[in-house]
This record gives sequence, structure tokens and C-alpha cells, in this order.
Amino acid sequence: MDASSPAAPASTAPRALFESSGVKALLDQLDAELIGLAPVKGRIRDIAALLLIDKLRAEQGLQSQPPTLHMCFTGNPGTGKTTVALRMAEVLKQLGYVRKGHLVAVTRDDLVGQFIGHTAPKTKEIIKKAMGGVLFIDEAYYLYRPENERDYGQEAIEILMQVMENNRDDLVVILAGYKDRMDTFFGSNPGMASRIAHHIDFPDYSEAELMQIAQLMLGKLNYRFGSDALPAFEQYVHLRRQQPHFANARSIRNALDRIRLRHATRLFSAEASLSRDELVTLHAQDILASRVFTQSQQGKQA
Repeated sequence: MDASSPAAPASTAPRALFESSGVKALLDQLDAELIGLAPVKGRIRDIAALLLIDKLRAEQGLQSQPPTLHMCFTGNPGTGKTTVALRMAEVLKQLGYVRKGHLVAVTRDDLVGQFIGHTAPKTKEIIKKAMGGVLFIDEAYYLYRPENERDYGQEAIEILMQVMENNRDDLVVILAGYKDRMDTFFGSNPGMASRIAHHIDFPDYSEAELMQIAQLMLGKLNYRFGSDALPAFEQYVHLRRQQPHFANARSIRNALDRIRLRHATRLFSAEASLSRDELVTLHAQDILASRVFTQSQQGKQA
């Protein structure tokens, strides 16, 4: 049937399908669990809209073919790439694009062997596990090491490219990593670049967003900042962002773990019974003991 054929029965309204399919609930969940990232969330909604409309077109007998949904997520560590990939897998499952909707997250070591004949079985086994869902390859540029003539990463890339082309209606591959390194990787592997339909950049979080993330994490654990702790942690975030190896939300989570450790050590020495307020409230002294502050002072003195 083409667009000039007699009118078919009215299809489901897009908004109704958006809600009944469960996709709206999944995207609302993504909004709730990830602070900021408006451009990223916008692109995910665009992809969901494409799949929803394709579903409605199919209901009307209009010709349609599954879109290519292989993606590249670029950005620094701790910016939410894995979380978005997980929600994307669930969205694809709800809309019938993939069968299972699970996420298989791997790195080079899971795909590439160390001797001849080892790489193909490893790569194919991972692909078999991921089929029907999403294969997420972190730091994908490490698959390609042209400086090593005996490296077997290119074999894994060739197998992946074949599967990405032939099984794109039942497997979505997401490559992830730093933007500059991914650009170099695609420059050296044009065949892989041509199979990626969506490039999504994950920006670093602002200090205000990192504070929101910290509050969200603490709330889930039944902790809160005391009035003196809030400005201390704001200062911590400001200093930590300027130091090496900062990993956005991941660094915030690690910082909160250490703050909870100091809080527990402080309370452990108390002889009297502890109130609920004492058990849940973090104070400035739990934060200011961090070496982030001492390293900052040493840097100023130097």
C-alpha cells in the first residue's frame, strides 16, 4: 500500500502509544535519575519518536524498514553514557525493535584475543550474548592498534561491522569513549564510521549539576548535608574539578563514599546512643578532612 491508497482505519494517536508502550515511563525515569544532559535526552526522545511513528506506519500497512540505530557516545567518564545505553535498550525493547532489551557492556579485553584464532570465537560469543539487545563497547578505540602488527583488534572490528550490517534489526551497537580518540578511530576505520547513525556527545556536568547529583545520591542512601556541610562540599567540588582524573558523577559518588566513611568513624567513638538525625546528617568536618583541600593548599604554596 502507498500514500495514494484508500484511507486505512485510524491509527493509534502517537501520544497514546507513547504512554501505553511504557516508553514515556522509561524516559521519565531517565529524567529523574540523570541530572542535566538536555541535548542527550532530546536525542533519545527523537529516536523514540522515530520508532513510534514507524510503528504507527506499520499499523497502516505503509512500507517501512528498521532504521539503523548504531550509535557513538562521546564524553568524559562519569557523564551518564552507560545509564543512557541501559535505558535505550529498554526503550528499544518496549517498541519491539529488539527482542530482549538487555545491555551487554564490554571493553577490548572481552573481544580481542592474544593469539591467532582466539579473537573470532571471543567476539562471536559476546555478540551472541548481546543479540536481541544492545552491545555497549567502552573505549572502543582500543580495538584498533595499528602500531602493533601482531594485534588482533582489526579482526574483531571486521566481525562487528558484518553483524552491524546484517543483524541491525536485532542488535544495536553503541561505541563509547573520548571524542578526540573516537574521531581518530573513525578516521582509520571508515567502514565502522559509515555504520554509525547517531553521534551523541555527553557534556561535562557544571558545579551546580554536580551538587544536585550529590544531593540525589545522598537522598537515595538516607543521608543529607548539614547546614555547615553544604558550603564545604561546594568548595570540595570546585577544587576537585580542577585536579587530575576528575570523572564527573563517578568522582562525586566516590567522594560521598569517603565522606560517609569519615562520618561513620566519627560517630563510632561516641559512647551515648545516636539519634536518627546524627545517623543521617553529614557535617563539614567529614568533608574538610579530604586530601583535596590539602593538595589545593600545597599547590598555592608552591
